[in-house]
Amino acid sequence: MSALSQATPQERRRFWLLLLIALVILGAGIGLRDPWPSDEPRFTLAAKQMVESGDWLFPHRGSELYADKPPMLMWAEAASFELVRWWRLAFMLPSLLAGLGTLLLVYDLGRRLWGRRTGLYAAGGLLLAFQFVYQSQRAQIDPLVVFFITAANWGLLRHLLAPPDSGDGAGANWPLYWFGCFCAGLGVITKGVGFLALLMLIPYAWAAWRGWDGVARPGRGAWWRWLLGLAAALAAIALWLLPMLLAAHARDGNPAYAAYVNDILFHQTAKRYAHAWHHIHAWWYYIPILLFSWLPLSLLYPGCLPRWWRRLQARDARVLLPLGWVLLVLLFFSASPGKRDVYILPALPMLALACAPFVDELLPKRWLRVAGLAFIAVLGAAMLALGGWALLAHAPKVAQFAADRALADGGAALWWMCVLLGIVQLALVAALRVRRATWAVCGGMAALWLAWGCWAVPLLNPSSSSSALMTEVRSHLAPGDQLGLVAWTEQNLLMLERPATDFGFKVPWHIQFARAVQWQAQAPATRWLFVQQPAMGDCVDRAKAISLGHANQRDWWMFKADALVPGCLPGARVDEAADDDPGAEP
Repeated sequence: MSALSQATPQERRRFWLLLLIALVILGAGIGLRDPWPSDEPRFTLAAKQMVESGDWLFPHRGSELYADKPPMLMWAEAASFELVRWWRLAFMLPSLLAGLGTLLLVYDLGRRLWGRRTGLYAAGGLLLAFQFVYQSQRAQIDPLVVFFITAANWGLLRHLLAPPDSGDGAGANWPLYWFGCFCAGLGVITKGVGFLALLMLIPYAWAAWRGWDGVARPGRGAWWRWLLGLAAALAAIALWLLPMLLAAHARDGNPAYAAYVNDILFHQTAKRYAHAWHHIHAWWYYIPILLFSWLPLSLLYPGCLPRWWRRLQARDARVLLPLGWVLLVLLFFSASPGKRDVYILPALPMLALACAPFVDELLPKRWLRVAGLAFIAVLGAAMLALGGWALLAHAPKVAQFAADRALADGGAALWWMCVLLGIVQLALVAALRVRRATWAVCGGMAALWLAWGCWAVPLLNPSSSSSALMTEVRSHLAPGDQLGLVAWTEQNLLMLERPATDFGFKVPWHIQFARAVQWQAQAPATRWLFVQQPAMGDCVDRAKAISLGHANQRDWWMFKADALVPGCLPGARVDEAADDDPGAEP
């Protein structure tokens, strides 16, 4: 039967209300902005080039192959564009659908394991968590990989927590187990870490060995069914890997494709994990993420910890499996020297699921309601103070912030948003008080995301997306003019909205500049160069060039051949600026 077939009318209304609220919150801002750096423009650019070139197997970033990530998100964005034919919607659609799908999967697990009310608490707690909504409103790989890992967890838990069978494996849900393994494989070709879902088998094996109630115990002859799970995961990976390897082999005369295979299969996976070259942090880096980025869900920790312990002492596998898996994920990412807050996001849905059975018992607790109310009060006071200070203090930092983002009137509209958001949140605290603190938390978080998506995003989009910068670039180009890009970023080519020539992306800047000068010399009357300021060195006469101002934390220029200093080429020293590039590949 379906998830709602046996629900009461009130339960149906609650479910659909939660789904509607999720759609509004996760969808806030869609269609109001373009891709923002650092990740979004590179994925959307690759998807756009897939659509334009017809080559969906090998993502490109300009003229270069893009081997840093598997192509799943780029495929999803390109397919979305083929459906809706509007990039502002298409680039965000996969994240929106992935976020909604993750919520539905968590709801269904809570419903099946504990009851419909617990399913609502699990999905609602996940929707409240700051990092989940923030990432679901961004067109990055992480919402999609979270969805596939959660789908894998859903299939595995539906199988592993099945009632004991008669000994021949008939009581276990093998098709859902294979489905979960297949989804783990899809997670691998999304971001490489999809295999983490299979770590769920470790706490299951321990519980089965210790004889815990509520875990499936297939018969001895079921070993081949377990192995079919590995086959299902490999089959999902092969959907991309085999065609890619065959196509790369067919082009073995081009070393770029051999380099692509080596980079995406080895350099960006095991080597990146064991010998990370970015985002180096201490082993305890994720502790503040668990506490603060997962607010207000993390307010439940003090109440859940003793209850988790009691459930584990009672040998409740429904708690052991999701909690044990969360711990294994944290240990896996903590062991690598390279750490980013978003790496552990796939653990959040299972943590919300593990918290949900105790929410009914915890919500009446005064300490929890006071903590929730204090959280929204602090958030509202911070927003009100920030907005008021920015409007009244006339601080140089505020003026610089507004100037860097080309905000009118010193960013007054943005600061008024902060003031009004703070007033709304503080008003909720004052009106609902401790007795109805749950609604104050829900309302305060909803106000935050609606204000951000529908007010702040349109204000920040022209500068954050480079749309304003590239509009000015187009205004200087006459019909028939050509543009070459040097030391460019993905948003430049994406938002240019016309053909351009690039001289590599990862190629050292001084080599790009030298190639660009040669290209420009072939038709100096109609060819312009668009260059990031440090890459020019002292080889451009600024008086004859056009300053495009400051955008995305960089200064930009464009010029024709007459602005070049004769015989001057910047040396390799200009490449030092690329090492500190704020938009560099993470």
